This record gives sequence, structure tokens and C-alpha cells, in this order.
Amino acid sequence: MADLPARIDRAALDRIIQRAAELQTGERELGDEMTEEQVLALGRDVGIPARYLQQALIEERVRTEPVESRWLDRTVGAATVTADRVVMGSADLQEQVLLDWMDRHEHLTVQRHQDGRITWEQMGGFQAVMRAAASLGGGGPRPMLGKAGSVAATITPLEAGYCHVQLSAELRSTRAAYIGGAAAIVSVGAAATAVLAVLAAFPPILLVPLPVALAAGYAAMRPYAGVAERTRLGLERALDQLQRRGDRPLPPPPPSMITSLVQEVRKALKP
Repeated sequence: MADLPARIDRAALDRIIQRAAELQTGERELGDEMTEEQVLALGRDVGIPARYLQQALIEERVRTEPVESRWLDRTVGAATVTADRVVMGSADLQEQVLLDWMDRHEHLTVQRHQDGRITWEQMGGFQAVMRAAASLGGGGPRPMLGKAGSVAATITPLEAGYCHVQLSAELRSTRAAYIGGAAAIVSVGAAATAVLAVLAAFPPILLVPLPVALAAGYAAMRPYAGVAERTRLGLERALDQLQRRGDRPLPPPPPSMITSLVQEVRKALKP
């Protein structure tokens, strides 16, 4: 039997835990359907903490089937990226955590804030320049939602101590820029084909520009998939922050950049 590596990566760990759970539950006679109380009892038998099972049950209740994507979404990538999760903590607390995270780590400013619904837009002006410079020079996490035109959060209270958070990032302008670049390349190829046709070029040569332009245009659109994936990871990172904090209150906010600068100047001017 092959030996396991000295360190087990995350994918292998997930497979091992899933298989161990299957083996353990396989020893019991389980019907095709179970009540929530039976699921909780089974979890106690196999040693799974009740709060994790409770959260998993809530996530299953609010889970929705993915909407079938359109042709453009399948070819280029979706114009709106979403992520959702059930997290511990009240809706009011998680709103404050999200507001703090988006302001400090994603450099987004609130566009509209209603009960259970927040939308952000990209920060502009001098403040955006200072934040970008600070993130480049510091050791904190880099912003991941900089390509989004807007980011929205919907926070829905569930059972006591839990809420469902859905985040979405709108990338229509970014996707349109990639599609526009690809369309420009294809247009050049079509124009070259038309010019060769007017010049009565040899047929094999006549057919060269357009296929090359189509391939180049497709290659120009492909990087958008990476942009959309990075944006999705940015949303997941924000949800990770909510999940880690749970129902713990936020710490006092750090001093602003201007306050820190004034304090440093005062220290330098002291005799």
C-alpha cells in the first residue's frame, strides 16, 4: 500500500473526512429521508458538534439551484458574480463587519444602505489614491473587488444567532471592455478580408485574416474569466471574515490615515 505524504493537502483532507463519515454512517441503518431531529441525533453519535450541524441544516434550507447561464455567460463569463453563506451572528452585527471590511480592505464606499441591503461603489479621488498606496506598501490583504462596478450585500435573519448573507459584484463594464477589444480585432480581420477580396487575392490567402482574427479575438476575451474568478474569491474572502468573527463584536476602529499622519508629525516636532 502506498504511503500517505508527510503533509496532507486540503483536497486530500476533504476526501479523507468525507470517506470516514461515509464509513461511519454506513454502519447504521438509515432511511431515504430523515427529520432534522434525527440528523442532529446522528451527528451527536458520530461526534459532530451540534452548532455545525445546525448551520449546515440552515444552509440546506436556503440553498438555491443555480440559474442556467446564457450563451454569452458560458463563452466569456458571467457579468454578475455571486457568493452566499449562512453565518453565525445577528444581521446587525454582520452588517457592521461587512461595512468595516469593504471600507478597509476593498476600498469601497457605501452607495446605499437600507435595512438588510447594502450597495457599494468604487472609492474615488484622493482618498482612493491614498488607500491604494497604503495597500501596496503595507503587509495587509490586497483588494480583490477593484474591477467591480458595484458590490451588493443582502443580509437575511434566520433562526436565532444565524443569518444568510448573499454578496454580488457587477462586472458588466469590465466584461464589455474585453468584448469590445475582441470585437475590434475581429473587425480588423474582416476588413483585411474585404480588402483582399477587392484586390482579387488568391483564395487561400483570402481566407487567412478572418480565422486568425477570430482566434485572436477569443484569446483577448479569455482573461476576463480570471477577473471574474478573482472577484468571486474576493466575495468569498469577505464571507470568510464574517464566518470567522461569528457573533464576536467588532474591535474599536483603528485611527484614520490623517489622524496617524498628524500624530507622527507631532512626534517629530517634539523637542
